[in-house]
Amino acid sequence: MRNKLVLVFVGMLICFGSKLFAADVTFTAEAPRTVVMGQNFNLVYTSNAEAKDLRIAELNNFEILSGPFTSTMSSTSIINGQYSSSTSYRFTYVLSPKETGTFTISSATANIRNNRYTSNSLTIKVLPEDQQSSGSSNSSQRSSISSSSSSQSVSSDQIFIRAIPSKTRVREQESLTVTYKIYTKVDIAGFENPKFPEFVGFMAQEIDLSKNQQWDLENYNGSNYRTAILKQTVLFPQKGGTLTINKGSFDVVVRVRNSNTRARSIFDDFFDSYSEVKKTISSNSINIQVDPLPFGKPADFCGVAGKLKMSSSITSNKVKANEAVTIKVNISGSGNLKMISTPEFTFPADFEVYDPKVDNMFKNTSGGVTGTKTIEYLFIPRYAGKFEIPGISLSYFDITSNSYKTLNTNSYTLEVAKGEGGQMISGNFTDQEKVRLLGSDIRYLKNNVKIHQQTNLVYGREWFWLCYLIPLLLFVLFLIVNRKQVKANADAARVRNRKASKVAVKRLKQAGIYLKEGKKSLFYDEVLKALWGYTSDKLNIPLSLLTKETIENQLDDCKVSEDIRKEYMDILQTCEFARYAPGEDSHAMDVLYEKTMNVMNKMENTIKK
Repeated sequence: MRNKLVLVFVGMLICFGSKLFAADVTFTAEAPRTVVMGQNFNLVYTSNAEAKDLRIAELNNFEILSGPFTSTMSSTSIINGQYSSSTSYRFTYVLSPKETGTFTISSATANIRNNRYTSNSLTIKVLPEDQQSSGSSNSSQRSSISSSSSSQSVSSDQIFIRAIPSKTRVREQESLTVTYKIYTKVDIAGFENPKFPEFVGFMAQEIDLSKNQQWDLENYNGSNYRTAILKQTVLFPQKGGTLTINKGSFDVVVRVRNSNTRARSIFDDFFDSYSEVKKTISSNSINIQVDPLPFGKPADFCGVAGKLKMSSSITSNKVKANEAVTIKVNISGSGNLKMISTPEFTFPADFEVYDPKVDNMFKNTSGGVTGTKTIEYLFIPRYAGKFEIPGISLSYFDITSNSYKTLNTNSYTLEVAKGEGGQMISGNFTDQEKVRLLGSDIRYLKNNVKIHQQTNLVYGREWFWLCYLIPLLLFVLFLIVNRKQVKANADAARVRNRKASKVAVKRLKQAGIYLKEGKKSLFYDEVLKALWGYTSDKLNIPLSLLTKETIENQLDDCKVSEDIRKEYMDILQTCEFARYAPGEDSHAMDVLYEKTMNVMNKMENTIKK
């Protein structure tokens, strides 16, 4: 019995050990991403353990010139007293493309440590052969890159930059991507003084490029170049018409071979000297045709043209009084998601509502901006009962169907039970005096005590009655003022109207601080909050229903002059553009700040509510 247990245990160890070793096995395939027709390249399969019975897929678009060549490489290292070694096994095939196009090399299989392993597949792009032959190409390069004691030059067809738009015709607020790519046939030592254009009329959001970018091959106008992406930007046009993206410029340091007038020999290539030549290159300008959004924008239009989804959830529909409840709203999709303002729920008046928590998870890609905006609304019901919380709506322009679409969340019925200990707390607290016993219960009585009759009694004097009347009058006055204050505070619209100016001035003071610190984006955001918040409070319009058209109509009803309305709308437009548009100087921000203060003062003196 004991021997059987030992055999079973050994068998389990062998199986576990084989799986452990198998888990460490790697088997990969490598080849260039891009090759040129007529040029040979290597297809290499590598494993970290001895591989047998290698089987590769059928290569219909490539010709196997030779292989596989096998090689083994071992390495040993000792770091902090820790010894480690590794061995790699390589199988190399030399291939030649048969035709141009993009082709896939399927996975290969090999027997490694008594298990069958599969490599990764590869995608290879085959470019057409350069129109110039290698000999003419070398001669043209040598003629175009000449050097002397005084001058060197690099021709414009050997290195240049292209600005490539993903689209040239879009809708207003629809995203497009502009890629700046460099094309070169010469060696580049570095870049200096990059000057990208200002995207006037667009909101711009940069795409983070990989720090480990590699050169690629691309055939352009019949010639093959090494290419790399310098910059990618997602743009959102803010108005209709033809918008122009101006040229950008760069100073490129090119490494060129110094020419020698004497006859060259085969040994000269080993002793050539090189110089660095600075050349300024410019990108092309681009015209983008922007079609305006169609007439009939919904009142709750969020300013996004793309594709959106919206959903909501609530933590519980049945709670007790004084328990916190959270409604979570998720807005996801593609488009200028930063334009979406936080929607507002209409909560019952007896709820204690906190500022919503917003979490933005956006990603800028070559296909546009995608991501999710998550909003959490925290509130606390203070009284028992059954309450209705209406849903919220959000409209956007759907690029696919070329029409406006409205998204709605669910409405919620909240049942609030009576909280523990009751809803109202009251009490009667009195202080009780301690009773102290006298040292003796019999006191000495004094004899011959004279009793004088008091003629001027205190309660008969005027100041005695005034001490009662004055506090009574003050108490009555306090009750009257307090009732008026409670009545005024009960009218939420009047309270917001009365405090609108103070709240706006406070925000503008904060904007002034950002102005002094040079924080442009925060400055414009705070000015926008001040203007939108002031208008919402003054006109008693919820922020979710506030649009430029609504503001202009309401200001017209309030007898605000056309000049003030136009000035107000110009400030809103300037802030929305300037938040994302580069190149605004501090002087323009100062002027905008003073202009905002003046407009708000004029509106405060005009609007009577």
